[in-house]
Parts: sequence; structure tokens; C-alpha cells
Amino acid sequence: MPDQPVSFARGAPAPELIPASELADCAHAVALREGASVFSYGPGGGYGPLREWVAERHGVESRRVVLTVGGLLGFVLYAGELLRRRPGRVLVEGPTYDRPLKVLAREGAEVVPLPMDDEGLDPDGLARELERNAAPASFLYTIPTFQNPSGRTLSAERRRRIVEIVTAHGLPVLEDDPYGLVRYEGEPQPSLHELEGGRLVTYTSSFSKTVAPGLRTGYFVLPEDEAEPFEERAVSTYISPPFLAQATIAEFIERGRFQPNLERVRDGLRARRDAMLGALERSFPATASWSRPQGGYFLWLDLGPGGDAASLAARAAEAGVAIVRGSDFFPPGSSAGTSAARLAFSFEPPERIADGIARLAELL
Repeated sequence: MPDQPVSFARGAPAPELIPASELADCAHAVALREGASVFSYGPGGGYGPLREWVAERHGVESRRVVLTVGGLLGFVLYAGELLRRRPGRVLVEGPTYDRPLKVLAREGAEVVPLPMDDEGLDPDGLARELERNAAPASFLYTIPTFQNPSGRTLSAERRRRIVEIVTAHGLPVLEDDPYGLVRYEGEPQPSLHELEGGRLVTYTSSFSKTVAPGLRTGYFVLPEDEAEPFEERAVSTYISPPFLAQATIAEFIERGRFQPNLERVRDGLRARRDAMLGALERSFPATASWSRPQGGYFLWLDLGPGGDAASLAARAAEAGVAIVRGSDFFPPGSSAGTSAARLAFSFEPPERIADGIARLAELL
């Protein structure tokens, strides 16, 4: 067993995919140019030039954009307010990102997982849940593109249908899209925010997957009447955002480095995804199945009938391979996901991915 375990557990970029030297130069440049202003308190909505760049990309006024200290803290601010103002159950995809599930559990929220398949969230399942219970839901949380944990992408037809359903019910939606730009094949889909017009749909993304996670810069594009209160909640939570980090990203963009870096990240992730798919096809039994993402960081492995992902994860750890069991991506008490696991291909190089998958196959 190697000294360093093969990690398929964390959705983190490989160190070689982070443009560290360029970012260091950008940080140095803005610190010298802007001086004390990037080391001081400032507007709760974030660094103005970056806020304006995000607003232009999404076709909204900059006052509707709030830069947050990572996407997850923004989720805390959004969910807490919606649950206070509009009490009710929170609808999520089954499976969904485990960190928001932990946040919602701390809030004491009832969480209802909705069915998914290879085309993403099932609109009919959403409609049935809204019609089944006369009490209004608080909001829908969805990751429609290269979903964490499944890697699945919601089809264009389903996106339109979901917008129709939430509009008919007046249901707020939080569309989480940290992976959408990390597409390395296929055609981009319109966001729910674009299709709905941003009245019910709040859009959130991050620079963690396109630039660097350690800069902790996410953003929210909010409905017009919700942006100012959201910014006020941010200020009351952490006083001021980290302006040096946000100014560093803005400088990186201004220098024309964002798109070339994005292409480099895409190429690196495509090679890693291909290595994982190839290794699974070579060594895994026919009873297992897995998603085939066109972008992002993850794929969803199903071991098939009778599969025990918890047991596999424990034995894999002893063999030097880290995976995350599928049940972690469902609300506490759910019996779903027991035969599944999330595999992240973003961190390890292709040769270690192939080795790690071979080790898992031996355990089966």
C-alpha cells in the first residue's frame, strides 16, 4: 500500500490545476496598487470590479450580485432566511451535496429528496411532491449541471418543465452551479435562472472550481427585492468580505487569464475523467454501473443489487483508497444510497486514478 492514499473522496482540484504563481503575482499587484483599501473593511456586497464582471455575465445590475465567503456560507444565509420567512419542507435532489444537508439538519428543517435519473431531477416527481402536500414548501435546492455527487446534468426539456412547475406554485429555487463552466464535452444548457428570469430563481456559483478554492469567493445573483436584505445578512454575519482575495480574482480576469486557465482546467479534468471511466470499464463487474459526466468533478457508482458501499468504503480505506458512501448524500434516516458511492476524479493524476480503481475492483 502506498504511503499516500489514493483519494476519490474530496471534490478538490489537483494542486497542478491551481495557477498559484499567477495568482501570487496578481495579489502582489493589487496590494501595491490599491493599498490599504484591500486590507480594510468595505461594502458587504464585495469588491466592486468583480461584482460588476459577474453582473455583466448574468445580464443583471451589479446591486443584484453579492460576493460571499465561499458558496456554502451563502447557502447558510439563504436557507436561514427562507426557512424563517417561508417555513416548510426543503426539496432537494436525491442524492444531493452533503454539506447543505448538514446545514439544513442544524436548522431543524424537514428535507424531502426528489427522484433523479440519468437526465437529472425528475420534474414529475417535483410536481407530485408539491401536489401531495397542501402546505407550501420553503424552497427547492438544485445542482442541475454536473451535479454533486452524481455528475448528472439536467436536460434542457426538464429545465423548462421545472421552471413551469415552480412558476405555477410560486416556489423559490436556489440553483447551485459551481461546475457549469467546467464542461469538457457536449453543449451548455441554459440555466434555470435564465429560463425563469431571476424572479423566483436565485443563482449561485463560485470561483473555487475555475480559479482556486482557497480564495473562498462565491457569489449569489438574487431577485431584485432580495439582494439588499441578503447583503445586510452577510454584513451582520462576517462584517466584511475578504477584499484582497476578490481583488486578486478580478486582476486575474482583467489580465485575460480566466479563459485560458479554464481551458487548462478542463483539459486536466477530462484526462482524469477518462482515466476513471476507462479503469471502471476494464476492471469492474457487469453488475455495477456509473454515470458518465460531461464535466465537473464527480461520478456516481452503483454497485448493483445487494451492494454495500459502507463496507466497501471501510475495506477501501484499509487498501489505501478513500471514497464516500452514497448514503451520506441523502437526509439522515433515509435508506437510499446504500449500494452507491461518490467518486471524485478531480484530485489524483490519471495513473493513480487507474491504480485506485483497480484496488477497488479487487475488493469486489
